[in-house]
Amino acid sequence: MESQKNRVKLNVGGKKFETTATTLACAGRNSFFGAMFDENWNLHSDGAITELFIDRNPDYFGVLLDLLRTGELYIPPKIDKKHLYREALYYGIEDHLRLAKWGPFDGNRLRLAESITGPTVRKAHKIRASPNSWCCVVRDNMVNVYNWMLEEQPTITTRDYRRVNDVCWVDSDNIVVSSFYNYLDRGGIGLFCASTGELKYNFQVKDEDQLKDYTADALGVSSDYKLFSSCTERTNKKNGIGVWDQVTGKQTDFLPYWPDSKATKFQWLHGTNCLMVASCHLKSKCSINLFDFRENTVALSWSDATDQRMYRDAIVIEERNSICIVDSKENLGFMDLRSTTIYCGSDWVPTLQLQQSHGGWILDLSIGGDRLFALHGNKDIFDVWETPRP
Repeated sequence: MESQKNRVKLNVGGKKFETTATTLACAGRNSFFGAMFDENWNLHSDGAITELFIDRNPDYFGVLLDLLRTGELYIPPKIDKKHLYREALYYGIEDHLRLAKWGPFDGNRLRLAESITGPTVRKAHKIRASPNSWCCVVRDNMVNVYNWMLEEQPTITTRDYRRVNDVCWVDSDNIVVSSFYNYLDRGGIGLFCASTGELKYNFQVKDEDQLKDYTADALGVSSDYKLFSSCTERTNKKNGIGVWDQVTGKQTDFLPYWPDSKATKFQWLHGTNCLMVASCHLKSKCSINLFDFRENTVALSWSDATDQRMYRDAIVIEERNSICIVDSKENLGFMDLRSTTIYCGSDWVPTLQLQQSHGGWILDLSIGGDRLFALHGNKDIFDVWETPRP
């Protein structure tokens, strides 16, 4: 039996609900209901329960209240899912909704949740997932951002309609965009707000303390607020890696990059504090290097110069101490970080399983939060894959 002091009465849009402070506390201190547990908020007056009025839709509130009570989500047929997500966002319990809707990412238990069709005016060529299960799709000079409800946000557009080379999520709220030369002064890198598309500031490229006419391409971020970008000088094709402080926007280093071809993929390894720099070009050989910025040394260096395969992408899987290698025929191999040998595994998701929609072959993949996003090559379609709750 709940004590009288623990009971709470709510009037939501004219419909009365009665619950307990214990149930509402499940929403968390930072939620809409968190203020109710402030010592200055009197839920009871002269021993009687105070009725609190909330000017929101009662039907949607009832679904969310049951979620707090049981930890399970049941959505009646008359409830619009996206409207329910917006209500969860208002009450500050969107994380509860996500956890109830799908489980932690498991590549062996994925199911197709939804397919999103793009505007098809400009062909999509890259997709990137955020830490909180948002994503963005690169279409020529535009970056289309989708929130976790898969609603499109204001479009990020480059100045002078320059083609976007790469995008990278700095965190759940900000995106870094690299573009062709002459965009954003020199270097072509800008930090944007993901939800508004607003440009916050530019990153300029300096070499030996002088502004240089470099084109920025592959992007990566570290856990200590550093931004990395591959840079190629327009005149002599000199390759380098620029390093910036994400907070101040100031460049802190510029490192020469010795391979003949420019870097195409950056990925920060949190466990070893190293940056993976991959140069994967279908018309030339692939090389993968791990840079240790604490010692300014190369921790690993590998090249496929003696391999007959051509490689197009590389993704580090830290928890397995391996790098996933994708060849030109969409076959997957895996490099052991401890021995730099390539082997094949049987417990990985074959790419053919991700081609269930009518978009054709997979052009790009990205994993963020608890979702996998697959961008198709034949049509402007991307699929959203989720893991069902156990």
